[in-house]
Amino acid sequence: MATSLQPLPNSRTEPDGSAVIRVLSYNIRSMRDDTDALARVIAACAPDLVLLQEAPRFFRWRKKLTRLAAASGLVLLSGGGTAAGPALLCSLRATVERTEDVLLPLTPGRHRRGLATAVVRIGGARLGVLSCHLSLEAGERYEQAGLLLDRLAGLGVTHAVAGGDLNERPGGRTFRRLGDGLRDCWTAEPWGSEYTFSATGPDRRIDAVFVTEGIEVLGCGVPLGLPGVAEDDLRAATDHLPVLTALRVPAASAS
Repeated sequence: MATSLQPLPNSRTEPDGSAVIRVLSYNIRSMRDDTDALARVIAACAPDLVLLQEAPRFFRWRKKLTRLAAASGLVLLSGGGTAAGPALLCSLRATVERTEDVLLPLTPGRHRRGLATAVVRIGGARLGVLSCHLSLEAGERYEQAGLLLDRLAGLGVTHAVAGGDLNERPGGRTFRRLGDGLRDCWTAEPWGSEYTFSATGPDRRIDAVFVTEGIEVLGCGVPLGLPGVAEDDLRAATDHLPVLTALRVPAASAS
């Protein structure tokens, strides 16, 4: 039985225009499991942004993602089949400036990978957003991390959040590469549980959320024990556990 957690700060806009937001990163295994449990977990976490991995990519993939978003109280932002799996959902609190789905170079015989990206405004903050699912092969994974960093830099924003299934534990070469340019939210402000895989017997952290400098991390971890998040739903929803992060994003500078 999980110990009950104190909730993370609620989403809000501060008087100075900065935004407190919740970001959820979640590998949903192509929605092959209990989609009702999946929607309940997402909704209970009350996220402003959801970074999905292994979203449906083939037959009626957009309709499936739209239904999941609606059942979770959210809308589909970008990704899915057009990003080879990564996708973004958002609450109506977010105003979307632009989106772009990026397909990464394909290594013959390996799984196609991509990035779902967007730039949004929430409150007075302007934020780049990226969801990724990196390769199972170490060398390819390392190269994809470099492309991820390049893509974040190319969004043209001061502040950004990136997350996903890295297929690697902290201390690995790819994890360290991302940590050289970004802050690992779990390391910055651990909250909740650490291990994300597998959902039925978690013993490793291979899913993570990173932010650029200037964003304050208020807490990050697996919401096991968060009021409203049922353990049975976490086990039934997919084979990964989600990572929930609360952030304070500074207000955008006046142009």
